[in-house]
Amino acid sequence: MPANAKANRSVTEMVHSLPTQAKTEWPVSRLRKHADYQRVYKASRKQFANRMSYFFALRPAFGPDGTLVRGVSAKAARVGLTVGKVMGNAVDRNRIKRRMREAVRRRLPLLEAPVDLVLHPKRSVLDLDFATLEREVAAVFRAVQKAAQKQLPAQPEPAKT
Repeated sequence: MPANAKANRSVTEMVHSLPTQAKTEWPVSRLRKHADYQRVYKASRKQFANRMSYFFALRPAFGPDGTLVRGVSAKAARVGLTVGKVMGNAVDRNRIKRRMREAVRRRLPLLEAPVDLVLHPKRSVLDLDFATLEREVAAVFRAVQKAAQKQLPAQPEPAKT
C-alpha cells in the first residue's frame, strides 16, 4: 500500500470519528410530497420578493378524512424549494438549493404559524452575497407570518370568573 493511500485513510478515519453535530430542524420542516406542493399552489397566489417568488397556504390540522395529520407538528411551518432546469446545469441548481436550504434553516424560527411555503429562487441567488440572501429569506418569512396571522381564526379568550 503506498504511503499516500495510508495517510488518506487515516485522515478519513479521523474525520469519521469526530462527534456529529445535532440535526437541524430543516429535515422535519420540509415539504416532501408532490400532493403537498400542489395543495399550496392551488390554495394561494404567487407572491414576489426581489430575488424569489413564493406561494404559501395555511396547513389544516385535520386531513381530508377528518383525522389529525400525522408526522407534522400542528404549529410548525414547512418549507419546500423548487429549482427548475431553466436555472442552469445540475451543479448550479444544486448550489442554489444548498444556499437556500441554509438560509431557510437559519431563519426558520421567524415562521411560527402552521403554514406550508414553497420558494422559487431566481438565478441571481447563485451569485448573491449570503448575508443578502438571508435578509431576503427573512423578509419573505416575516411577510408570510404577517399574512398568516391575518388568516388564522381568532383564539377565544378564556372566560373570566
